[in-house]
Formats: sequence, C-alpha cells, structure tokens
Amino acid sequence: SSCLPPSLPKFLKDDFQFILCEGCQQESPNLKLLTCLHTLCLGCLSKNKPIRQCPVCRTAIPQANGIPNMDNLLFTNLRSRLKLYRKIVDEVDLFCNNCKKAGKFWCSKCEEFLCTKCFEAHQRYLKRESHEAKRVTDIRAGSAKDFLKDTRTTGNLSCSNPSHRSQTVSIYCKKCEKPLCCSCALLDSQHAPFCDIHSETQRRQEELVTMSQELKQKRSDFEATRTVLQDEATRLEEAQQEMRELIQQRAEQLVQLIRQEEEELLGLVEARQEQGRRELARELQHVEGVLRRVEASERLVEKMSLYATEQEVMDMQPFIKDSLEELQRLQPAAARDRAEPGDLAECRARLQAL
Repeated sequence: SSCLPPSLPKFLKDDFQFILCEGCQQESPNLKLLTCLHTLCLGCLSKNKPIRQCPVCRTAIPQANGIPNMDNLLFTNLRSRLKLYRKIVDEVDLFCNNCKKAGKFWCSKCEEFLCTKCFEAHQRYLKRESHEAKRVTDIRAGSAKDFLKDTRTTGNLSCSNPSHRSQTVSIYCKKCEKPLCCSCALLDSQHAPFCDIHSETQRRQEELVTMSQELKQKRSDFEATRTVLQDEATRLEEAQQEMRELIQQRAEQLVQLIRQEEEELLGLVEARQEQGRRELARELQHVEGVLRRVEASERLVEKMSLYATEQEVMDMQPFIKDSLEELQRLQPAAARDRAEPGDLAECRARLQAL
C-alpha cells in the first residue's frame, strides 16, 4: 500500500485515495489530466519532462513542455471539499463567518458557517431561496460521501459572456455549445431554441457513461490479446531453452574441433531469440498501456458521475470524450501464428550435418 500524506484522514483513505497523484501517491493542489486520462501532479510531470510520456502507461504527452493543459478540476475540487469536511469532523476553527462566534450550522449555498443567531436571520431572509443550512453535528454524524453529494450542487456554472459572470446560468445553446444566462438567451434570437443547462449536463454525463460501458468490451479484447502475447512469449522461451540444451548436448560429445561450432550455433540462437523477445516486449508494453488507459477512463468517468459539479462536467467532458473516442478507435493486434525462424532452421540443419 502507498504511503498517504497525513493531511488525508485514515477513514477517508480507502474511499478517496483516487484523488492522489497516480505517480507519487501524494496530495497536490495542482493535478493535471493527461490525454490517457491518468492524473499526475506538476512535480511528477516536471521529473518526466525529458521523456514526455505518461509514466503509468507510456502514452505520449503532446505539449512541448511536457505539462498538459487540462486541470483535473474534479479531483482538485474534491480535495478542497474533503478538507472542509475534515475541518468539521475535527471541530477545528468552526467560527461563524458573520460574527466569529461558534459555528453551529453550515450553508452549502453560501459556503459559510453560521452561529445560532445568524442562522435564524439566514433562514428568515433567505426562506424563499433554495438555501439549506445543516447542523454541524448532523454533518459530523454523516459520511464524507454524504457531504460531497450535498455540496456537489453548490458549484455555479458561469455564463460564457465575460461581462455576465455574476448572472445565474440555466440555459444551454447547442449551436454555440456554451452555457448562457437569461440575458444572453433573450438577446440571441438566431440560435434559439435553447435547452435547459441541467438537461445538457445530464446528457454529457450519460454520454460518458455509455462510452465507458462500450469500452468494457474493448478492454476484454485487449486482455485476450495480452494473454495470447504472454503465452507466445512463454513458448518462445521454452523453444530457446530446448534448442540451447540440444546444441550443448551435441557439442559436448565432440572433441575440441566441435567447440567452435557449438559457440557459433549458440550465438545464432541467442541473437534470434533476443530479437523475438524485444518484438514481443514492445507489443505487450503497448497493450499494457492501453489497458491502463481504459482502467483510468473507467475510474474517472465513475468519479465524475458520483462527484462532479456541473461546472466540472462542462469544463472536462469534451476533453474526456476526445480521449475515450481515441481509445475506442484502438484495436488489439490479431494473434499471429509464427513459423519457426529461419535462424533456428539453419541451426537444425547444421546439427544434422554434425
């Protein structure tokens, strides 16, 4: 098991270890999402710059500096929300954000702690709003998963118009593929009709889930190819051992004049077998990398479905979708029936001549 940082509580390690860097297994505020859908911190990526490959599956990193552009917003935001949950559980610095008295309630909409008096005012003035302040003791009694599900709806989508960032977004333009506020939708008559932003985020989530399910069959195909390659590698090793022993047995029966022939034959076999091992190793390494990418995609889509805010879905879904489409285009190599290499056939002929 990996050595987890002390900032991640023991009771969270099993369920939320996935938010750690897949390279160093440490927490990081700067997590990057690679095109292979593995997640690495800037530290691991900096060490990997000369290679510009994912250290997990060896997929190439297209950026010239070796640092991907896409942040893993889901994992970074989950880390912040888990730190808040731990603060509540450990009862550390729970002060009302308004009057600095002991915080007894938490409003996920306002993202503030409230004392009892401020909570009463909060409920009175915001009774028509969808604000639901919970008792800190109730949050502490619940699980981290419950807290994350309750707070996943607090992330607000931003209007694509920079001057309307403060506006509430509830509309999605399918033609522009952007979220809009009511003002933008009223002014944009060319692209109507629009759709509800929640319907669009749900559609994107379902699209990722469907693609991930389709990849499961692809994963089975690659696993079958890996098994075939591993079996072939074993047979190749056995053939090498059989040939080596036969050469040695024949050579040892002869006097000094045959020793030179023995060495030549062994060298020929070793050269051919080394070539075969390298070829199989390259193919097997490629298949292993694809399987790790498929596993990473399944894991990320699952966590997106469980914990992603709508903003995270809007920001990350196209990037993840491109990676999943690339995976879907990959095909495992067909199993090959290899005939005995010419070098080994020459060895057998020379042995018969002896």
